[in-house]
Amino acid sequence: MKRFLVIGWLVVALPGFAMAETPEEKGLSIAMEDDKRDNGFGDYEAGLQMILKNRHGEESVRFMRSKNLEVVDDGDKSLIVFDKPRDVKGTALLNFSHKTGTDDQWLYLPALKRVKRISSANKSGSFMGSEFAYEDITSQEVEKYTYKWLRDETYEGLECFVFERYPTYKNSGYTRQMVWLDKKEYRLMKIDFYDRKNTLLKTQTFRGIISTWESTGTRTKCLCKTIRPAKPRS
Repeated sequence: MKRFLVIGWLVVALPGFAMAETPEEKGLSIAMEDDKRDNGFGDYEAGLQMILKNRHGEESVRFMRSKNLEVVDDGDKSLIVFDKPRDVKGTALLNFSHKTGTDDQWLYLPALKRVKRISSANKSGSFMGSEFAYEDITSQEVEKYTYKWLRDETYEGLECFVFERYPTYKNSGYTRQMVWLDKKEYRLMKIDFYDRKNTLLKTQTFRGIISTWESTGTRTKCLCKTIRPAKPRS
């Protein structure tokens, strides 16, 4: 009995000795630190420009504005309103995100003068004809996923964590998302989205993060590209 007690004491006292984190624990700790750094913003407003480009290079531009409210102990709330062009002017999406369970989303369609609730089964659907799904638009709370760290690597000249997150939401359109996160500033650099067949569906990258409002705001360029498999030749 004494031998076991002495051995146990020596193990605890050895300098530098610690149980290694599992990939799942490390992935979760990275996500929690990222969430911690994002806390405390209170609320903010943003102007948004969405450029839709088809495979032929044709473009359509939409102008929006958003208001975002931080909610303590639950997911954040947001409102997105389209201002231009005329055919979508006044269209609005209201998001009530939740840490667990299904997010609440309502879409106002001015042409029909009615509000449409986005059902839990339709959150993988396209948001206003874009590459973004409704589930992409809500705040990405830590509790919405489980995690697994994969590796550290350099991306776009920055040292990044690379980890996967797996949606706990059963109606998600994704089986997993592979995330590149800047190790210094904890900024999202890239996300690869895999569909329900575990095939790469789309890639989202973030560029041009610069100060614009005397250090009180930022401007970010986000590119979301769907990966379409090549059609077989006839």
